[in-house]
Amino acid sequence: MRIAKDTVVALEVALSDLWDNVVERAEGPVRYLHGGYGELLEALEAALEGKAVGDRLTLDLEPADAFGDYDERLLRVEPRERFPAGLATGMRLEGVPGEQAASDRGVIYTVTDIAAGKVVLDGNHPYAGVAVRFRCTVRDVRAATPEEIGRGSADDPGAVRMIVPAPADSPSRTG
Repeated sequence: MRIAKDTVVALEVALSDLWDNVVERAEGPVRYLHGGYGELLEALEAALEGKAVGDRLTLDLEPADAFGDYDERLLRVEPRERFPAGLATGMRLEGVPGEQAASDRGVIYTVTDIAAGKVVLDGNHPYAGVAVRFRCTVRDVRAATPEEIGRGSADDPGAVRMIVPAPADSPSRTG
C-alpha cells in the first residue's frame, strides 16, 4: 500500500540541523493520518505522498516550511509571583497563569530563564527559525478507519505524536 489520503502512516523519524547534528529522534514510530489533517508538517506530508513501506526520505526544510520563523512577539517577561512554586527553566506552560487574553490562548510557553524576580517565557516552537533536515523511513501504511477519518487523527494513543505549530498569523500556536 502507498501513502495517500486517508491512510495511517508509521514513520521512523530523526530531526537534525542541516549539518546533520541530530537534535531529536522519535523513540517509537510517529503515526499520523495522511491527507491534510494537520498532524504533520505540510511539506513533509507532501514529500511522503506515494511512498511505501521501506521507503526512505531525506527532506531539508527552511523555517517557513518547518516550525516557522522566530517571532519576538512571543517572548514575554512576567513577575515571578504569578507562577507556582517549583517553576524551573525548561518547563512548558499553556498560557500564563491568571491571564485570559485571547492572544495567549493555545500558546505553549517554555520557561527560558528565572532571575531577579522575573520569568522569561518563549512561545516559539523550540526549532522556530531553524532550517531542519528530516530523515524518515516508512514502517507501516494502512487504510484509516472511518472513526479515524471522522476524528481527523490516527487511532494510536500510545504512538509518538508530532505537534505541528499553527502558522504565525493564526490566533494560536502550539509546539
